[in-house]
Amino acid sequence: MAEKEGPSAHFGTIIGATFTILIVTMMLTMTLVAANKETHYSAYVSDAPEEKDQLAQVTDMRNTLGPGAGNDGYKIRNTLSTPMLVNDWEEPHRTMLVIAGAEKPIDETEATAIHDFVTELGGKVIVATDGTNANRLAEKFGVTFFGEPLLDEDQNWRTYDDDGNPSAENPTNVWGISSIRTDIQSNEQLGVNPIGCTTEMLNEGSDALDDCRIPVMFKAPTAMRWESVETDDPNHDDYQRRDVSVLAMASVSACIDRIGTQSCDEFQNPLSNLSLILRIDYPGIEVFDERRIADSDGSSYGSLDATGSIVFISDEEALSNRFWTAARAADTDVKSDCDMESTSCWQRHLAGDNAWKGNEVYFSGLIRDMMEFDNEMLPYSIRLKADEFRIVFDESRHVTSALANPFTETMSTIVLLTSDDFLKWLIVLNLLLLLLVAIMVVPEKENWRHVFDLTRFRERPNKIDTSTYKQRMREALMTKVRIFYDLTRDEMAVKTPAEVQSMIGDPRLVELAYSQNVSYSPEKQRELLQTIRRWGKN
Repeated sequence: MAEKEGPSAHFGTIIGATFTILIVTMMLTMTLVAANKETHYSAYVSDAPEEKDQLAQVTDMRNTLGPGAGNDGYKIRNTLSTPMLVNDWEEPHRTMLVIAGAEKPIDETEATAIHDFVTELGGKVIVATDGTNANRLAEKFGVTFFGEPLLDEDQNWRTYDDDGNPSAENPTNVWGISSIRTDIQSNEQLGVNPIGCTTEMLNEGSDALDDCRIPVMFKAPTAMRWESVETDDPNHDDYQRRDVSVLAMASVSACIDRIGTQSCDEFQNPLSNLSLILRIDYPGIEVFDERRIADSDGSSYGSLDATGSIVFISDEEALSNRFWTAARAADTDVKSDCDMESTSCWQRHLAGDNAWKGNEVYFSGLIRDMMEFDNEMLPYSIRLKADEFRIVFDESRHVTSALANPFTETMSTIVLLTSDDFLKWLIVLNLLLLLLVAIMVVPEKENWRHVFDLTRFRERPNKIDTSTYKQRMREALMTKVRIFYDLTRDEMAVKTPAEVQSMIGDPRLVELAYSQNVSYSPEKQRELLQTIRRWGKN
């Protein structure tokens, strides 16, 4: 005789079915959320519907830096949650955070965490933006993003049509001759012609990188300024031993277009000495990692010195798909060579290998120089392998759609609780299960509603006597007048009719307040109600 299924088997079936439904629902929700995201400067949006949206991503940067034949080979990661978690990452001195296009402000907690990541743990950071959303972070390093567009009549590039005819000069299309590691403020940036960085120089990372330069293209950048604060306080940021290098600058005649005149001739735009790329290094930070020379007890792990580095770039579009490769830029009529007869041609100021080959050449070299490949305390098993280093793209700075935002904020909160993948999904499933249980057990409330719109009389549960409409409107008007002028009921009561009429001002409302014999049609009453609602807002 077959055994009857007990209550426990039935309960198990319900739980299994519930979890199946939750997983399917969650997958459908994530698919729907992804389909409605409209973000720019993301390392993972590769199927944007319009070409301009495709050019405004950093997927080419991710592909170049990631694994694969001919690529740099770094481990590529991303964070959907707040960058506040940087201090929990493994081997922070071998990890770089890339913030491209800060569409949402970096708050104080995040800024402090990123500052500690660089100055205490030896982490690497790149911040690229043309606005002021990253200023709270930048100010911790003495840097300020101006936010307004940069105008440079001496360092601007042109687009060319199919016949090779150049477009008109646009002072917001800025180029810079950029150094990898040398501060170009210490000498005239366009003085003695520097040489272009060759592939051998970039791959070897030798001292030859100190003197060579690479052209970099910017589209409507802002500019930055670094200011040192002299202090004897050892707890102050500027007291720490650090190296500040301006890697790229605008020309001496450039300015910030504060008033939208598209001209640097106005006295309102007097700024000069404007930086395009800034690098700040913190050498000698003690970290824990595998070492090339083992201790006397045979242990290969211990403390060693690393360098924390942060780079500020005055334009997120410098990292975008549009300028990352010269081939992609050519599709938007940007050429690798400029008119040598033009005073605003970078090749006039750069000897040797001076063609622009895409911004990837510069930023790939810069990232390699920031990483610990030259740290002789690390073993060759780490120094010679790019996959021992990580690059994390911050996807939390992007503005998401109304549908995606609750999901993103929920995931950010969950990531704050734990970094374990199994526990993260377990928390998500438990939250959905609790929501399902709450829906099942909450009793249905009585069908009622509050209607505050005085014009919608027919929707009230109990009809109001039509003979009282006029009196109710008068009371509503007098109450609004009293509150608008911040009067108590007693103060309002002692006001003379003339004073109240002056306070009201509108002749139609004065008539309503003091005329006893005037009657109003329903249409007129609705007009008066709308007038009462608008009163005091102009």
